[in-house]
Amino acid sequence: MNNSKQTVDKAAEKKKPMKPFSVHMNKDLQRRYRAEKWFQRSGIAAIVIALSFLLVLFASIIGSGYTAFRQTFVELDVHFNQDLFKNENIAAADYPAMIKDSLRRTFPEVKERRELKSLYMIVSPGAAFSLQDMIKENPRLIGTQQKVWVPANDDVDMLVKGQMKASEAEDNRRIKDDQLAWIEKLEKDGRLETRFNTTFFTSGDSREPELAGIWGAVKGSFYSLLITFLLSFPIGVAAAVYLEEFAPKNFWTDLIEVNINNLAAVPSIIFGLLGLAIFINFWGLPRSTPLVGGLVLTLMTLPVIIIAGRASLKSVPPSIREAALGIGASKMQMVTHHVLPLAMPGMLTGAIIGMARALGDTAPLLMIGMVAFIVDIPGGFTDAATALPVQIYLWADSAERAFTEKTSAAIIILLVFLICMNAAAVILRKKFETKW
Repeated sequence: MNNSKQTVDKAAEKKKPMKPFSVHMNKDLQRRYRAEKWFQRSGIAAIVIALSFLLVLFASIIGSGYTAFRQTFVELDVHFNQDLFKNENIAAADYPAMIKDSLRRTFPEVKERRELKSLYMIVSPGAAFSLQDMIKENPRLIGTQQKVWVPANDDVDMLVKGQMKASEAEDNRRIKDDQLAWIEKLEKDGRLETRFNTTFFTSGDSREPELAGIWGAVKGSFYSLLITFLLSFPIGVAAAVYLEEFAPKNFWTDLIEVNINNLAAVPSIIFGLLGLAIFINFWGLPRSTPLVGGLVLTLMTLPVIIIAGRASLKSVPPSIREAALGIGASKMQMVTHHVLPLAMPGMLTGAIIGMARALGDTAPLLMIGMVAFIVDIPGGFTDAATALPVQIYLWADSAERAFTEKTSAAIIILLVFLICMNAAAVILRKKFETKW
């Protein structure tokens, strides 16, 4: 009976309603919930604001630069006059005279010297090089008349793309009224059209915007980054392995670690000054070359690779080391056969991130002379060259209006490279990373 009575009492106690929290406790909980919701909403708002600014930045750059991937061309009936080829040297022929003769025959009503000068300005000065390339490829064209598409002047290109308004007063635009009439006639006759701008991807720098390209800067960046990777990655990995696995823990190693961490935060222009003092002034290496640029960028990326390498080595569980040593492996075998392969994905990720930083950095390259105006495309590590971010800086500083779209287009190319490099780092980490 007593047991049954106790059971009934316990059941009755369970059915009793729980005592409510105190008023003070309820208010405290509500305050915590409100603070949590406010924090979540603030985080979402911060992400939305950041993405909005990023979208505005991308929209501005793409909106200003996408037109650079198109180029305006003019069709001319060029007569390769035999009299203009006075000797066997094809390059010595008077190709500008052929262009001018073609324009005069296209617009026979233009007679005055001033008008003729304005007429000649419709076509790019680089049109003569197009004719020269045609003759080099096929010398049999000498003495014949051919229809040739040549690049238009940068002002005509801006007008056709809508970057310059024809409705503005003549004093407010670089294209004059008589030139507008000639351009309209060319467009009406089907002699004016826009095509994909292959010159932008195959040429070096130029004073003429319609002839300027990024290929020289891309090759300069490639050579510099290749030297940077070949030097910084093995040295950085070796330094990280030694400091993490072999170096004794004492005052000197602590001092080295502190200095490596400090070097990672040093402004990049300091590395440029160091490269100028050591590699150029002391060693006597040539200025404006990918060799010196790669050495300077190596100094800049080494701390990043060492720090990333040490973090990757620390992420390997100690049980891997103990198991390898327990079956008789030496410490070197333990590191090279077991620890290093597991840490390599993180090291590669750190190296790619460091290389991406080196690709977009300009200040150290300015200090070693890679800001020079270089037309020729570099063919090796010791040829004079510039880099893609430096090329962007040079075009942004140019007074020509047509270089504005070139600047934005080069920024788009640089961003594509940076996105690809960071995407490669993420893919490598996801694919080879081992979770413990």
